Amino acid sequence: MMAGGDGIMEYGVALVTGAGSGIGQGVAIRLARLGARVVVTDISEAGIDETLRLIAVDGGKAMGQRLDVADAASVEAAFAAAEAWDKPVDVLVNNAGIASLHAFLDFPAEDWTRVMTVNVTGTLLCAQRAGRAMVRQGYGRIVNIASVSGIRAGVGRTAYGTSKAAMIGLTRQMALELGPYGVTANAVAPGPIVTPLTQANYTEATVAAFLPMIPARRMGQSSDIAAAVAYLAGPEAGYVNGDVLVVDGGYVAAGVTQTGNLDMSASGG
Repeated sequence: MMAGGDGIMEYGVALVTGAGSGIGQGVAIRLARLGARVVVTDISEAGIDETLRLIAVDGGKAMGQRLDVADAASVEAAFAAAEAWDKPVDVLVNNAGIASLHAFLDFPAEDWTRVMTVNVTGTLLCAQRAGRAMVRQGYGRIVNIASVSGIRAGVGRTAYGTSKAAMIGLTRQMALELGPYGVTANAVAPGPIVTPLTQANYTEATVAAFLPMIPARRMGQSSDIAAAVAYLAGPEAGYVNGDVLVVDGGYVAAGVTQTGNLDMSASGG
């Protein structure tokens, strides 16, 4: 991490996985606006091109690289390309992930394996590759995009929820072993977030069911997650390590939400 000409610490080179759409795209754009040189990676080349276009509109600096996080050779190629383009990665955002929804008793073993491979093994492979260089340079930020599904159960989310819980455990392991070398590892756990991927599942009925359980009374946006990632990926978060930042409008914190005629706006206190 180097200081800029005005003395402000820079984000350096940031590699974002799954940056072709949704949360990953929002994170990549946000980091580019903050001055990071962003490596936009995704399994979709069309998605990469779109994110690069949006970053260019803002005058940001970025390069694109196709990446299958479940393939060790693809991971190595992506990081090697980043290093050839600029320098070793300072910030890694592990956002790539998939889901498969089935009832617990009927959950297909092959779907379980695929979700765990992409969401957990993919995070491991990318963090190992980034972490080795970060340890050598004595600085690094790793931010893993987990989910509230890794904290509380959800119908049909046998593999997805378990994979996100595993990501949280993996984040703490990274924090323990990499912390002494100036590398932090934290997780962001999004709640209900509207993205092109989730929009198909968030029908009017779904949103109507969610809103009473969210104290903020709105669904989240990719920008909400990008803001949290930007903090954890930045130079000022150096003493935040092994944490899970829940960004969900209060969804996990909420208990009983129906309070009858209680009107808090009338409270004198």
